[in-house]
Amino acid sequence: MTTSQLTIRPAVAADVDAIFGMIRELAVFEKLEHMVVTNPAMLQDALFGAHPVCEAIMGDENGEAVTFALFFHNFSTFLGRKGLYLEDLYVKQNCRGKGYGKQMLVALAQLAVQRNCGRFEWSVLDWNKNAIDFYQGMGAELLPDWRICRVAGDALAQLARV
Repeated sequence: MTTSQLTIRPAVAADVDAIFGMIRELAVFEKLEHMVVTNPAMLQDALFGAHPVCEAIMGDENGEAVTFALFFHNFSTFLGRKGLYLEDLYVKQNCRGKGYGKQMLVALAQLAVQRNCGRFEWSVLDWNKNAIDFYQGMGAELLPDWRICRVAGDALAQLARV
């Protein structure tokens, strides 16, 4: 998939360092850098190891990676079909406003349709009004009655011992 300025392609193992760098930039933007524990080796295994658990697409401008989207399949018991879940989408600061985020979402929607997914979902921080407006402008519905539940770290270990 190529546009006049952005080339979208599947990520390859050589992209891991670029993906990791953008994950760090995303964490800083979201004020969550203290939560990043991943490293390039972990990403390499998750994306390209013996049993990959996720996939990524890259957006290149003039041969340089300027955006990425990391995603995986989930499953809807109500639909009886798999879905595509977008974990992270990031566009480098100097490339925002060029339509690259929209192009990445369109590419992922096309992938979801090609894979016969019943839905395409992601989360957005409630304070990120620009992203919310952008997503709604693309037809996304915010689900007001749903909240993310998470058990991690010590709480996960404690729950596992019950």
